[in-house]
Amino acid sequence: MKIDDWLLAILACPACHAPLREDDPASELVCTNPECGLAYPVRDDIPVLLVDEARRPGQPKASEPEGAGG
Repeated sequence: MKIDDWLLAILACPACHAPLREDDPASELVCTNPECGLAYPVRDDIPVLLVDEARRPGQPKASEPEGAGG
């Protein structure tokens, strides 16, 4: 995942307007607000900042099956 620092500095969570941080292993931008915590996917180095596309904390990624992990 490759997001320019200047772009990351101006991006904000669409749900709560908190700053976002990169999660490279998951290819996501994660909200820094602990009460929100939404994780937005990054596809082909393009952040998808849609609340409907975001993963809630504790939910598996869309690409993972429900039972993956055990």
